[in-house]
Amino acid sequence: MRRPLLPAALAVALLLGALAAAPAAAAPAIPAIPATRAIPSAPGSSAALTDSWRPPLSTRGRYVVDADGNRFKLKSANWQGAQGTWSGSGDINDPAGHHDGEKADQMPLGLDRAPIPRILAGFHELGINSIRLPYSNEMLHDQRPVSDASVAANPQLRGKTPLQVFDAVIAATTAEGFAVILNNHTITSRFCCGLDGNERWNTSQSTAQWEDDWISLARRYKDNKRVVGADLYNEVRRTVTDDANWNWGNGHDWWAASQRLGDRLLTEANPDLLVVVEGINWQGIPADGLPHWRPTLEPVRTVSHTLVASNKLVYAAHFYGYTGPNHTGATGMGETHDPRYQELSREDLFATLQRQAFFVTSASGGHFTAPLWISEFGIGSDETNPQARAWFGNFVDHLIANDTDFAYWPLVGWAGHGTWSILDFDATGRRSGILDGGDWRATDWNRLVTSPEKRGPVAVADTWDMLNLDHADALQSAHMRTLPDWDPGARKGVCPDGQRLVGLAHRDGRGLCTDAGAAGLASPDPEASAVRDERHVQQGDWASGYTKYQCGPGQFMTGYGVRGQAVSAVLCARAGRTLGTNGRTVWFDRGDNRPAGGPGGEFAHGNHKGQCATDEYAAGLAFTGAWAKGKTPDALLCRKL
Repeated sequence: MRRPLLPAALAVALLLGALAAAPAAAAPAIPAIPATRAIPSAPGSSAALTDSWRPPLSTRGRYVVDADGNRFKLKSANWQGAQGTWSGSGDINDPAGHHDGEKADQMPLGLDRAPIPRILAGFHELGINSIRLPYSNEMLHDQRPVSDASVAANPQLRGKTPLQVFDAVIAATTAEGFAVILNNHTITSRFCCGLDGNERWNTSQSTAQWEDDWISLARRYKDNKRVVGADLYNEVRRTVTDDANWNWGNGHDWWAASQRLGDRLLTEANPDLLVVVEGINWQGIPADGLPHWRPTLEPVRTVSHTLVASNKLVYAAHFYGYTGPNHTGATGMGETHDPRYQELSREDLFATLQRQAFFVTSASGGHFTAPLWISEFGIGSDETNPQARAWFGNFVDHLIANDTDFAYWPLVGWAGHGTWSILDFDATGRRSGILDGGDWRATDWNRLVTSPEKRGPVAVADTWDMLNLDHADALQSAHMRTLPDWDPGARKGVCPDGQRLVGLAHRDGRGLCTDAGAAGLASPDPEASAVRDERHVQQGDWASGYTKYQCGPGQFMTGYGVRGQAVSAVLCARAGRTLGTNGRTVWFDRGDNRPAGGPGGEFAHGNHKGQCATDEYAAGLAFTGAWAKGKTPDALLCRKL
């Protein structure tokens, strides 16, 4: 979403926006940027960009890195158009019926006005290294050739379908060295974001159709290693009648849908992709006196994603000055009296941004720690409101101070039409915009793309991941997914390959995994065994009167199963080195029992939790079927590594 869409009726106002969000938390100071140096002001050429990084991309802690382990900061912009520009009313063939009069015909904007090489040359001049490329599901299936007029400046594209044009744009863009992140922006080819049938990934199509389209698209570009990421869905928001939710376990559960699709993409389509997950963009009815807000990434603090490849997750969020933590950005009907971001003081703005999104990078060592990509932000070149201009400068300051990955919206526009784009082309192909003088945004843009940043090798970081068995299995081991069901009928959690289980909740099946202190602990032979009895209990009774499921010698816990709330089994993996045998019992049946500082973060909010120390491994689990106990996890046997 960008610039406010004015509601025509109250029903439209209830959701038309997609941007607003947030409650509580403190405002930490903006952290200093570690290990930085200034970067050259302009990449200058495709050769320079191509030689500067090697695909595929992955993550290390809060950073995206390339195949050599060097930091790859996503300095991006959105080349919009293929997601649809029609406003939803009027003649779809009339440019006046399209957003800002810019009719894209389901293709990246500007192909009728400038050759692709000239457009890409402008991208290089901007200093960006990556493109967020939105598309619609409708575009993927449209078999009608594009009109000759819509590709007038690129006659080689005549007679192609919109998807074939998309192919050609991706091929040209990646050949120039740019990384491309695909973004499922809309279902139907209508301009986002209102009550338009595109509110959820499954509003006007089934979840199965959404997944199938993604699997097909990921396979389509699998061999092009500079297609580096999948941004699963844009600005998930409320429909007229209901909200999307985070971990409710129903058909509107965005956490579950994105978790499932992310795993499918990595295991069935392209294991090299980054999986980009945006938070929920809007919940509630935007009316004074009724609950409403923009959750953004706040739910991630307690329920995060653990992908089958845990070094492939990136979180994303959108911010515009005219929206707010509880404001959709609407004016007139449907507008609330909540403050907009641009109305917040600089201090309050930074505290709000930290709470809503930036915590995922600033709070290292959490199960939610991941790179943060602000995949949309922007402002108009004709903006005269001093508050709005100040917001933009402040927001750029926050991006710079936090060394945050970003993507400006939008990249390309038509001269004399929209004012938010940073590269505009007139009907003759002449370019204007932020590079060509007279644009007040240029100073802030240049500060952003040339600011100091962490560069070079990124140290391998400890990984912490949560297992969420609230509603289904959490089999995050690629190896165990290939084997028969080791505990039929139970909800099962298994740590990603290379990690060990170190924490459990007393109820509800939550777990915590890590490789901290013991990277590569597992044996090269990935043998694992399920334990459902006390055959391996050694060295005395470490939980007197309780049933104990314990791993055998040389094994560590990597998974567990529950039926309802009751323990059903533990999964034990063989270590590749000798393990310590001195241990202690960690009880958590009546309260938390976790190491100081809670490494890994809050993985079972509202529940008692037990957790081994970073220099320990879990060797066993104890429970009891005594009255009112219910065989829920009560204690862990933690042994020194």
